[in-house]
Amino acid sequence: MKLLSVFLACAALAMAAPKSGPKTEIGEINGAKFRIDIPENWNGGLVMYCHGYSAVSGAFKEGKLAPQLEVFTEQGYALAQSGYAAGGWAIQEAVEDTEALRRHFVTEYGEPKETIVTGHSMGGFLTMMFMERFPTTYDAGLALCGPLAPTTYFMERGAFDLRVVFDYYFPGALPRPDKVPDNYAGTAEETKRIQDLLDSQPQKSAALLHYSGAHNTKDQAGTLTFVTYMLLDLQKRAGGNPFDNRNEIYESPDNYNALNDGVKRYTADARAAEYVRTWYTPTGKLTRPMLAIHTSYDQLVPVRIPDMYLGLVEQSGSTDMFVQQYVKHDGHCNIQADEIAAGFTELRAWKDRGVRPHAGLHPVATAASGQRQGSDR
Repeated sequence: MKLLSVFLACAALAMAAPKSGPKTEIGEINGAKFRIDIPENWNGGLVMYCHGYSAVSGAFKEGKLAPQLEVFTEQGYALAQSGYAAGGWAIQEAVEDTEALRRHFVTEYGEPKETIVTGHSMGGFLTMMFMERFPTTYDAGLALCGPLAPTTYFMERGAFDLRVVFDYYFPGALPRPDKVPDNYAGTAEETKRIQDLLDSQPQKSAALLHYSGAHNTKDQAGTLTFVTYMLLDLQKRAGGNPFDNRNEIYESPDNYNALNDGVKRYTADARAAEYVRTWYTPTGKLTRPMLAIHTSYDQLVPVRIPDMYLGLVEQSGSTDMFVQQYVKHDGHCNIQADEIAAGFTELRAWKDRGVRPHAGLHPVATAASGQRQGSDR
């Protein structure tokens, strides 16, 4: 009888414990490829990862995870990532495919004890969207280098306006921003051509850099060709030009009156503009904790863009659910693996024990700064 009781107790423990690993599953759901990684020390939690903007849908192969993703499995979490069924600004597809993958995980491996969403760049934007739209599904969010603002703001007042001002200084160098031809590709050769043009006219380039905040012509050229491709992508998706600048007054330290008199004005197609508003205009309403991490200089997503989310959470009364930190690196999404790991650890402490992360300088950088100060004494 005693032996039977021990056997039943062991069986109950085996049923309650998460399935052992490590395990990697690669597959496809409704045209979207996916990868699931379950570590040997799986704690029963799940991290859903959303990748950033890509011209084509993502694919996966066997092998070790990238260091920036391995930080989640190293902390005991299963990691699931969808490649989405489409490339580009695939917000609609990403939401559907990520949710389909999450449901698949539940079916195959059981209901996780907690689900956290994260992602880089467009994936950081999606993290914000999931936290707002699925408040009972996701327990916490870690938004990395994401454009945390309405799409109309960072695409229209960012990408579109940059092209309008560039065209004022360098007319005809790039296709019209409202009608980018279907065969346009922001190749390395195209970027080099634009950089050479910027370098050949330093006075105009200086004015453009001052307007955009880019640090050099290389960053500026790369951003210009990339956003031109994004404008093409959105025109295809939305069925027309979604952007309007008729009411915009442009700032410039130089001849700002000449700039405003000389820039071309464009009218948005109403249906195209509605598509962009739908995918997506954030509310700032959070009911679960979300931590955002950004680099202090990002030529593609300047800090003024994620800073806008602070106002949205204040207006919605969700200030207690949002913290933003920065790391002292240059470049889009240049957040190191140890910084992601530290942010994830802070997010978990916030979610589990109510220990709110400090805002401002990232904890890894803060600790390093403290060590340096101590060694100077």
